[in-house]
Amino acid sequence: MFIQTESTPNPATLKFLPGQAVMEKGTANFPTVEEASTSPLALNLFATDGVAGVFLGADFVTVTKTDGRDWDIMKPLILGAIMEHFQSGRPVIDGSHDSGESDDADDDGVVRQIKELIDTRVRPAVAQDGGDIIYHGFEEGVVYLRMQGACAGCPSSTATLKHGIENMLRYYVPEVQEVRAVE
Repeated sequence: MFIQTESTPNPATLKFLPGQAVMEKGTANFPTVEEASTSPLALNLFATDGVAGVFLGADFVTVTKTDGRDWDIMKPLILGAIMEHFQSGRPVIDGSHDSGESDDADDDGVVRQIKELIDTRVRPAVAQDGGDIIYHGFEEGVVYLRMQGACAGCPSSTATLKHGIENMLRYYVPEVQEVRAVE
């Protein structure tokens, strides 16, 4: 198994590409070891000293390190943990997993249009950087989004939200006045 790595705009996060599917559907965000109890892969990664967060995408794993830790020391340990997991045949997630996305059945036209733009234009770009973006609501002209993976805590995430996503949504959906991050 050959695992590629890519840097992300967030210097505390690296993207690992194992060359096979990681998540069959959706994404999974584990900002703490306590939240990783449903994922043998995430638990394995948290066993590496200095791992602060794990994010699982369709074909990638992003790992966030704590301050003061060196990627040169951590990277081989993380590569080994990922390789060992996939060679073991264990599932990435035990049981079913809620990706945090809402059901579209009750959405009005504006919300459907916002979600469609996020899914088709924003999400692929954010995934390239090792993260994801989750829609959390639309009220009184404000779209609420949550950044995950490499994008959470990234120095450029505010610029991405304000100048990239907000401008694009305002252009296509006149009802949108602002985009705000939620934690």
